[in-house]
Amino acid sequence: QVQLVESGGGLVQPGGSLRLSCTASGFHLDYYNIGWFRQAPGKERKGVSYITPTDGSAYYTDSVKGRFAISRDTAKNTVYLQMNSLKHEDTGVYYCATSLTVSSSTWTLPKRYDHWGQGTQVTVSS
Repeated sequence: QVQLVESGGGLVQPGGSLRLSCTASGFHLDYYNIGWFRQAPGKERKGVSYITPTDGSAYYTDSVKGRFAISRDTAKNTVYLQMNSLKHEDTGVYYCATSLTVSSSTWTLPKRYDHWGQGTQVTVSS
């Protein structure tokens, strides 16, 4: 059974950090592009970051550049999203998803992804 599970969300003060995990079962994440998306209440799902399967190139939406870092751990079949200097606007449900077809120009499009996790809530509030 193919499954993605996100974890690591929570409540954090502005300026704080969280590390989200996306762990796969039933398949190897190494063969897939992995995207992280954020969905704020009442808004569309937006691409935050993505990592390629080949050379591990990482891409970020402008609002998180310099604050977030995506990485893979092959042994744990897990992709991480390290989030630092968190802001109120980072609040939302964070989802990871897999794709075989996205590129550097299409990675932000949710419709290009095939499998999704259930999401983990991140709330940045004082």
